[in-house]
Amino acid sequence: MRVMPASEFSLQREVEYGTPEQNESVQRIIEEVRRDGDAALRKFAQQFDGVKIEELRVTQEEIEAAYAQVDESFLTALREAAVNIRRFHEKQMRNSWMDLQADGSILGQAIRPLRRVGLYVPGGKAAYPSSVLMNAIPAQVAGVPEIVMVTPPATAGLEGINPHILVAAAEAGVREIYRVGGAQAVAALAYGTESIPAADKIVGPGNIYVALAKRSVFGAVDIDSIAGPSEIVVLADETADAAYVAADLLSQAEHDEMASAILVTPSRELAEAVRLEVDRQLSELPRRDIAAQSIRDYGAILTVDSLTEGVGVVNRLAPEHLEIIVREPFDYLSRIENAGAIFLGPYSSEPVGDYFAGPNHVLPTNGTARFSSPLNVDDFLKKSSVIYYSKEALLRDGENIITLARHEGLDAHARAIEIRLKKEGDQRG
Repeated sequence: MRVMPASEFSLQREVEYGTPEQNESVQRIIEEVRRDGDAALRKFAQQFDGVKIEELRVTQEEIEAAYAQVDESFLTALREAAVNIRRFHEKQMRNSWMDLQADGSILGQAIRPLRRVGLYVPGGKAAYPSSVLMNAIPAQVAGVPEIVMVTPPATAGLEGINPHILVAAAEAGVREIYRVGGAQAVAALAYGTESIPAADKIVGPGNIYVALAKRSVFGAVDIDSIAGPSEIVVLADETADAAYVAADLLSQAEHDEMASAILVTPSRELAEAVRLEVDRQLSELPRRDIAAQSIRDYGAILTVDSLTEGVGVVNRLAPEHLEIIVREPFDYLSRIENAGAIFLGPYSSEPVGDYFAGPNHVLPTNGTARFSSPLNVDDFLKKSSVIYYSKEALLRDGENIITLARHEGLDAHARAIEIRLKKEGDQRG
């Protein structure tokens, strides 16, 4: 793992624009799904997944059968995690409000859930039932009446969908599940087919084709984000345990060859100890090849002169996950401007947030923590402004409204107010 001064480091982020060939392929898939509907979905399942599909929708019997295929310990852990996730997100819920003015006018905001949300669950290098909970539960808390899940038809080989994913969906209250993945699944959620009604929003991660498809259909449907490779930054001083730090760096490196894992520290002793510990722990990992490439290409140990300088480095990196393992971690919390999730202290290991604590693990990547937030209940709500103007208020403010409208050259706007002022003036006369 590279050790270098922070001033010499530049993280070359991979922006998910895709190659011309990938973009062309995605556009072709989307247009074919729009034109041919279910037939296109079955064709692409055969072409890309090697599976011949008759029934797109997963049956209730399949969901129930999945429970018999998972361990009781998994089910217990999943249910406890779901309780924590639900409890956290319930605190985010907002209410509609109305403000009665002295003149009788009412101004307010009506908050309503989206009608239908599509959850994409990948089926590539690993299955992530935790992501099912993290995407579905906030939507459910928001009151979304229709939550639908799509996932590739061969996440458990040719036998079908991974039972852990089906159980997680059922535990999160998702009963409408379709065995379709890739760009074709995104197109189905955006535009609808004979079997899959269109959704209002698509959430959930996927490969480059899913990311490009989500970007392409945005506007016809809302999306959560274009997710990039996973990231972790650890800000640590001499009090940190090198084994803990190395383990947490590797916890993200094993996700993907393009994941980034970075330590920022003023302690040269810790830097060297972590470098050695990463090498030692790497040899024990089942996914060592993936993690090793991530560490080699995107991992680094950055030395700084002080924790204050380290905070500046963190804010420039704007990481998805940030761990602060220093003597007094809360002293530095207010100084962090850019981070998707902040883990304080030696026992708040990043997997605590990934799986169990309750805050959402769907976080901004590629430096977008500068302006983006974790997935939350607000992502599944829409807001309408409410305006009830009294006669008194319109007579008082009418001329100002007319002045602004005419200044913009919008005479019909001005006349809509003038006609009311004239009529009310005539009636008074």
